[in-house]
Amino acid sequence: MKYSIFSLARAALSGHKKWPRTWRDAEPKPRYDVVIIGGGGHGLATAYHLAAEYGIRNVAVLEKGWIGSGNAGRNTTIIRSNYLLPGNIGFYELSMKLWETMERDLNYNTMVSQRGVLNLYHSDAQRDAYARRGNAMRINGIDAELLDRTAVRKMVPFLNFDNARFPIEGGLLQRRGGTARHDAVVWGYAHAADRLGVDIIQNCEVTGFVRDAGGRVTGVETSRGKIGAGKVGMAVAGSSSRVAAMADLRLPIESHVLQAFVSEGIKPLIPNVITFGAGHFYVSQSDKGGLVFGGDIDGYNSYAQRGNLPVVEDVCEGGMALMPIIGRVRLLRQWGGIMDMSMDGSPIIDRTPVDGLYLNAGWCYGGFKATPASGLVFAHLLARDEPHKEATRFRLDRFRRGAMIDEKGQGAQPNLH
Repeated sequence: MKYSIFSLARAALSGHKKWPRTWRDAEPKPRYDVVIIGGGGHGLATAYHLAAEYGIRNVAVLEKGWIGSGNAGRNTTIIRSNYLLPGNIGFYELSMKLWETMERDLNYNTMVSQRGVLNLYHSDAQRDAYARRGNAMRINGIDAELLDRTAVRKMVPFLNFDNARFPIEGGLLQRRGGTARHDAVVWGYAHAADRLGVDIIQNCEVTGFVRDAGGRVTGVETSRGKIGAGKVGMAVAGSSSRVAAMADLRLPIESHVLQAFVSEGIKPLIPNVITFGAGHFYVSQSDKGGLVFGGDIDGYNSYAQRGNLPVVEDVCEGGMALMPIIGRVRLLRQWGGIMDMSMDGSPIIDRTPVDGLYLNAGWCYGGFKATPASGLVFAHLLARDEPHKEATRFRLDRFRRGAMIDEKGQGAQPNLH
């Protein structure tokens, strides 16, 4: 169905008892032109763009659980395009532009809130690094403002500006950044893709690949039977290595848990997204009043959607150093998402050495904000068999070629293990 003021009025007349399903719970067909493994934001966005941009509608999205049960519902909802390096800067700005038109494009309220993202700096060296990043953004037509201490204090006066170890000296502000409702994003893409004829198949776990005599992938084995495919795309985040292993493919990826937290609801306090420059801590406030925050990955490999207490302590210490006023706020809940950490902290969107199998992985900390652009460029790759112009640097062989995109050194860091 299409949402509008008229559909809302019709539903109101029935006491809101006759709303149809947002998308069909489809049964698998014997064969599709494209099968996408993974019903998170990236997989659903890919299916939507295949149908909307490239006219490929005989598409299935396979999700082993339910839509929104993976990382799509386990993140801190931040959207931004404040990157520095070629490759990342154009890609994430493409994503930001798609965020800005998403609700009209999908005919769905994804609660995109461009409240601004403020990265704090605490030293002259960090100020210079942020000035460089801001200049790179502005050269590429992206908004960026370098704020001094007075301007930051006027915006967020409740922070601990005079911390003896980490005094706040200023910040880099991207006003177009902000947040979006994570589960509404996957529901919106599912809604829009379904309207274009895409089959969304839940509770359908992929257990293997079907290959012909030449080794080409021609379909998938699932818990609901064999499904043939002209092409198969993987968008399974932290499970990328496990799924790729079914095709005898080893990836330069490690899986780690990234925890996130929500506090009890409090009165409006934080007007934007704030990141602590002296530690890995970021925070925003939800529409319900809860503080949503997170920090570093857990320092060990895991496929479990939970974390450990030392990281909880580290994240809370970062929050207390930044704004001690939250010390009496109670933690409401915590969760963990499985991060597919690439070796340079940047994604991989490419054909694999296995013919017929395509890869979208390695999103590290940046998966949610990349959702719209990831779907568009992966759809382009599946439709045209060539990389989108904004994804040419995200090739799988860049590690062999020494062409890493090391934005912050925030990859898996296997040298530490």
